[in-house]
Amino acid sequence: MNKTIQTEIDACFLYQKLAEHEEDPIIVNVFRQMSDIEKSHAEAFAKKENISLENLMQPSWRAKTLNLIGKIFGYDYVLGSLMDTEKSISSAIISAKKKNNQAITGSETMHVSILRTILEKENGATGAQLSKFEKKHRSVGGNAIRAAVLGGNDGLVSNFSLIMGIAGATAAQEGVLLAGLAGLLAGALSMALGEWISVKSSQELYENQMQIEMEELETNPEGEMKELALIYIAKGIPESQAHEMAAEIMKDKTHAHDVLVKEELGINAEELKGSAVEAAIYSFILFAIGAVIPVIPFMFTNGMQAVILSVSMSAVGLFLIGAAITLFTGKNVWYSGFRQVLFGLAAAAVTFGIGKLIGVSLG
Repeated sequence: MNKTIQTEIDACFLYQKLAEHEEDPIIVNVFRQMSDIEKSHAEAFAKKENISLENLMQPSWRAKTLNLIGKIFGYDYVLGSLMDTEKSISSAIISAKKKNNQAITGSETMHVSILRTILEKENGATGAQLSKFEKKHRSVGGNAIRAAVLGGNDGLVSNFSLIMGIAGATAAQEGVLLAGLAGLLAGALSMALGEWISVKSSQELYENQMQIEMEELETNPEGEMKELALIYIAKGIPESQAHEMAAEIMKDKTHAHDVLVKEELGINAEELKGSAVEAAIYSFILFAIGAVIPVIPFMFTNGMQAVILSVSMSAVGLFLIGAAITLFTGKNVWYSGFRQVLFGLAAAAVTFGIGKLIGVSLG
């Protein structure tokens, strides 16, 4: 089936799933309308290419996998991936039009804008609901899954390359195994420490900025309300509605502070509640999972047999990581998987060759 049609069918399916698992009726209606829009897009593309959709309205493995992730980890992950996909599609359309000197009409922009427009036009939509939706598509957990995939990839590629370099330089099983375990531990600890420092320093910086914002809110609430209204006006919301939304939000000081921090400073307070230690532990584990794959064969065998097994297991791991990346990119799974394998094997081949040269020189 045409890739564009399948993308629209997948989006239709996922927006419907988001609607089924959303409690707020206003946002439910937004997702259902988005599902209908995506279905109409699929039908239009199918009509253009003389394809019948009657027996083709089936989600791909990617959409089914994202739905499974949503069931396990929450549907904010699904929304995050959908928004990333919409952004990539719109950027590609705009780039293609610029390349072909075609006019950009504005219809190419990502569906996050459409979602917001639908929400604003809903009868009964409040500033709180708008803020809730903003929070949803800004703080979605898709980044956590992406971090998991990339963390495993870092561990696998770096330790695979290290092990192949040592295996090329020496035939001693103990030396390769020791180097592999040392690389696993050193890399995982480095990743964990780096993640801890990153999270902790960001928290401390943002907490200071948030405290300043709270002081401004307490000393000059009228000014902050006007500032919030201006932010909404700048986003295209009608002036009267923007002032109403700002006034409603300001009724609750805590909620007003959260919104101001997000809108004015671009800080998502929810993300700051995460534990730096927890982030470090996850980073350690994810890196270690990837790094242990090329080490396993050297625990049970040695020589060229261990090298071949290590390469085979690492290739499988690289392919799975490449396939997992397509959850965010929407690219062809075989292309992405084999591309990852090619790059990973190339890196390992270089270090293996260098190891051979060093081994010969030392010998």
